[in-house]
Amino acid sequence: MEINNLIKKIKNKICNKIKCEKILIEDKTYLHKKHKNFDPKKFHIKIILESSELKTKKKIEANKYIFSILEQELKVHIHSIQLHINQRN
Repeated sequence: MEINNLIKKIKNKICNKIKCEKILIEDKTYLHKKHKNFDPKKFHIKIILESSELKTKKKIEANKYIFSILEQELKVHIHSIQLHINQRN
């Protein structure tokens, strides 16, 4: 999968499940290119998410929820995720 398509897919999946005031998704794959087990078919993604909906959840619960939404992408297309959740009031 091409990175821009993956980013669109991730954004759509998250926004369909969670009310997001702001979502930013970046490709950080370059951080892994020199690693021994680097796979060019898998990406390193950084997600910055702002959601008042997630403010009712503990940080670990919010992280697990995002990871469950992206379960299939994690198996097939994502090597690593940096997840930053800003829980707005």
